[in-house]
Amino acid sequence: MALRLICAGAAAALVAALPAFAGAPQCRGTVYLTFDTGSQSQAELIAATLKRHNAKATFFLANEKTVRGDWSLDPSWAAFWRARVAEGHAFGSHTFDHVYYVKDGANGEIVVRPQFGGGAGRQASWDAARFCDEIRRVDARFMELTGHGLDPLWRAPGGKTSPRTLAAARGCGYAHVGWSPAGFSGDELSSARYPNALLLKQSLAGLGDGDIFMAHMGIWSRKDPWAPANLEPLLAGLERKGFCFATLREHPGYSDKMHKKTN
Repeated sequence: MALRLICAGAAAALVAALPAFAGAPQCRGTVYLTFDTGSQSQAELIAATLKRHNAKATFFLANEKTVRGDWSLDPSWAAFWRARVAEGHAFGSHTFDHVYYVKDGANGEIVVRPQFGGGAGRQASWDAARFCDEIRRVDARFMELTGHGLDPLWRAPGGKTSPRTLAAARGCGYAHVGWSPAGFSGDELSSARYPNALLLKQSLAGLGDGDIFMAHMGIWSRKDPWAPANLEPLLAGLERKGFCFATLREHPGYSDKMHKKTN
């Protein structure tokens, strides 16, 4: 009798434990969430939503003017970025002054137009070394703010690149990251023409395994911000479809490029 009771108790304990395993989420695919700096009006909301879903993302950083009246890579943002490091997110450069590629210039130079900084709004011609320095400025500032360097990744503002800019960045160890066609959040578009409900529907219908999703941490021009309405239902909807989230450190196209920056 005692033996049967012991066995019955062990069986009951095993059965009680089964739901925990049976209910564990099964990844049917992975979506790689990425966020570019912007006005930073949605920075705290994005961070809190990701944490609530235990979702890891990759942030691409530029020193942009924020709704606080400061800049996104000022010391006043150090605590925010340190917290994201501690949570296990990944980080890449978005060029320090949010520098747009304009065209290839003469003698191998690159014509650019910074959005911020001392040269804001004016075109300049840079050689490959100067272009690379602009990418690395973010790395140096992030180290000052957090004690951690960037991952060897960068994203061109507007996604505008050329073989020349890509080669310049590769020369100092940074791989460029765009986004998947289905991964364009549309948060830069007019909210009158592209309301949040439409953008959410498109994302949920279009995103698939391996896609890189891109949104901003606040857009000055959009009347109805994307993130407050869409980020939570987007993550929840993708989870219901069986998707998990990971940083670009785990992306098969970038995982072998980690730790390859040069000085």
